[in-house]
Amino acid sequence: MALELITFDVLSDNYGYIIHDTATGATAAIDVGDAAPYRDVLAAKGWALSDILVTHHHWDHIDGVAALADETGARIIGAQADAHRLPPLDVAVAPGDFIEVGSQSAEVLAADGHTKGHIAFHFADAKMAFTADSLMALGCGRVNPEGSYDMQFDTLMLLGALPDDTLICSGHEYGKTNARFCLEVDPDNPALQARAADIMAGKPCTPALLSEEKATNPFLRLADPTIKTHLSLDTADSRAVFAALRDRRNAF
Repeated sequence: MALELITFDVLSDNYGYIIHDTATGATAAIDVGDAAPYRDVLAAKGWALSDILVTHHHWDHIDGVAALADETGARIIGAQADAHRLPPLDVAVAPGDFIEVGSQSAEVLAADGHTKGHIAFHFADAKMAFTADSLMALGCGRVNPEGSYDMQFDTLMLLGALPDDTLICSGHEYGKTNARFCLEVDPDNPALQARAADIMAGKPCTPALLSEEKATNPFLRLADPTIKTHLSLDTADSRAVFAALRDRRNAF
């Protein structure tokens, strides 16, 4: 049976996601920075919320969690490592665990880097991954002081190894800025040029297939000789290329 996905705007530039298992009626929200738009989607669809999946502790991903859980009775699922700064968890998970939303199973993946304790949820059968601020459309999350470049690099390698037909659902609409940055470091990439044109014309940057990210996102193309030459890092390893790209994006 299918897993239906609804994508919508939250706050100034966040994306909200609600998934619905058509076999059982189970419904989950992924991160809730503001409860109101989630309420609106649930009411419009006539769905009862069963679960809230939390990727990390930043306010724009959790500020509406407690209110929505109180209203709906949904269980809150998040990282045990982050439990001290998340809304009270009903289910605390660690990388390698599996959670169920109705008939659909998701593996919990380590996604440290943007924060320590960040996780992602990979629904293999439904071919969806909710990556929030780790792997992002045409980019990756900024590495905050609690994380590290090595953590973020390892996360990108893990997520980039998922099947190419995985739909990557990331946390923010940074598409236009990310596209401009990508064109600066990879200006002759025709796939990137086409995707950037679509985004500049108003197409949402997420969700996107992992295959599209691998063709256009320089943070998943760290061994590409064209990018390395453009950065004057022809002989550098992928970790060094990642660090140079992330530093350059920070200053962009």
